[in-house]
Amino acid sequence: MQTIIVLATNNVNKVREIKALLHEYAVEVKSLADFGPMPEAVEDGTTFDENAYKKALHYAKILGLPCLADDSGLSVDALDGRPGVYSARYAGEHATDADNCTKLLKEMEGQTNRNAHFTCVLSLAVPSGPALTWEASCAGEILQEKRGESGFGYDPVFFYPDFGKTFAEVPLEQKSSVSHRGLALKEFASEFGKVAQWLRQRMEESKPPKPDHKEFEHNDWSQERMV
Repeated sequence: MQTIIVLATNNVNKVREIKALLHEYAVEVKSLADFGPMPEAVEDGTTFDENAYKKALHYAKILGLPCLADDSGLSVDALDGRPGVYSARYAGEHATDADNCTKLLKEMEGQTNRNAHFTCVLSLAVPSGPALTWEASCAGEILQEKRGESGFGYDPVFFYPDFGKTFAEVPLEQKSSVSHRGLALKEFASEFGKVAQWLRQRMEESKPPKPDHKEFEHNDWSQERMV
């Protein structure tokens, strides 16, 4: 029996990555792009865990299918963990990646502690509410200027010591081998045999009960009645 999982994203690269990780399993991976327009999830949680779950459950309820969502961001020690859950909109609601990096570098001026880490939380929810969670992180340092043209988000200012480069200076495959999101996805994929079994059980439990036809036995369906 094939399992269907919806990814709470329209990002084709994310979909391609998940499909590659799960290619050996009987699973059909879909994205929000495979369905019609629907209300967006409200991500107003105070933690990555809360936001990932809110997003996963939101779309699972709408579509009636298991949904996998992620929430991730950058936490900087010298900034008391900022930007954190506000990473994507740190410089404003409609900020670009460049805007966010510029604000971060500005706030880090004069700071000697440049330690930071990325965090990613994956949440797999079923329409009835239960969910499974995976979390991973990746530690590095914030540079004083942007370096590299690859990647996205804060990659140009995030220096990874083992590479001796920023995440924006290495190929995506190399970055994914150590990144917060890459590690969380690999853990998810490594456990997918058990995950698929859990999904089948939870989806079966969420089905409405079959109607009890005994309550209609007294009716004489051979006669048409006027009311």
